[in-house]
Amino acid sequence: MRIFAAAVLAAGVIAGLATAPVAGAQTACADLGGSVDAEKICSVHVENPIYRLDYTFPDDYPDQQALTAYLTQTRDGFVNVAETPGSWNLPYVLDAKGTSYRSGPDNAGTRSVVFEVYENVGGAHPQTWYKAFNWDVVKKAPVTFDTLFKPGTRPLDVIYPIVQSEVNRQLGVEAPISPADGLDPAKYQEFAITDDSVTFFFGQGEMMAGAGGALQATIPRAAIAPMLA
Repeated sequence: MRIFAAAVLAAGVIAGLATAPVAGAQTACADLGGSVDAEKICSVHVENPIYRLDYTFPDDYPDQQALTAYLTQTRDGFVNVAETPGSWNLPYVLDAKGTSYRSGPDNAGTRSVVFEVYENVGGAHPQTWYKAFNWDVVKKAPVTFDTLFKPGTRPLDVIYPIVQSEVNRQLGVEAPISPADGLDPAKYQEFAITDDSVTFFFGQGEMMAGAGGALQATIPRAAIAPMLA
């Protein structure tokens, strides 16, 4: 079970994610005490006898407030658990790697960052999940699953069979995804946009309980182009 789910969905974080960046605001990297290398990648590392925390992510994502809100809340929840009296199998580990994606020219299109988050808090089964951020450069606003597609369209009728095929290919076996999961928009909130595709990311157990670990499926833009907003 992901220990941060309630914290990440707290009202303060959701409000932060929906707020446009403020001119002159400090970067997420600076807020988190990280350093930026020549490739504009931020690295944050904290290590002590109780826990080890590592964040790496591109420093140029437009909505810095969203990154700060999520990564700060995730860090604080993790540290609180690690420092709880009676914690065992220390040190605990939190590792979040952010990958950048983009579509369109520099002054338009979209920018995306997808974090693959690994967490080990002493149990037998560490967890891996994804958190994605997408930004419309022209509108200066987040892109969500709802705003990615035109109103009244049914994109999952096309996406679900492709995801099923991709999951089967990755696992090397037939691994049926139930319609209740495959047609549930809540399962498709973590995605990245490029010129050629939209890739959806699924944490452990999110699409199929306990099956195959963390998964992803790439949908060619040509398959969903008429429905894209």
